Amino acid sequence: MYDKNNIFAKILRKEIPCNKVLENDYVLAFHDICPQKKIHVLLIPKGAYIDLDDFNSNASDKEILEFNKAILEIVKLLKISNKNNGYRVLSNIGSDGGQEVPHLHYHIFGGEEIGKMVA
Repeated sequence: MYDKNNIFAKILRKEIPCNKVLENDYVLAFHDICPQKKIHVLLIPKGAYIDLDDFNSNASDKEILEFNKAILEIVKLLKISNKNNGYRVLSNIGSDGGQEVPHLHYHIFGGEEIGKMVA
């Protein structure tokens, strides 16, 4: 069950501020407050989805399309697209996957070499 009091839900309700990168009717993207790379942005859907499984099972086709289109828009805005040196998109799902906030989110990293996928 979705927790309406998770930090991303509070950010969406503007109870907690964020350093916004992109926002539209479907998504919000903002800089991570504890960046792990030179560029570290979080992309979240505005709908109440726990993880990627929940999102792909329950979101509308339009929500899914807009969420994925937002990645390209963000990397272009931040000048880390494949035309530059590239980027990494990561989503942690469930406890074994390391998910800490029960709201679907993608981490978008760039601006420097990211390194191996798994150490």
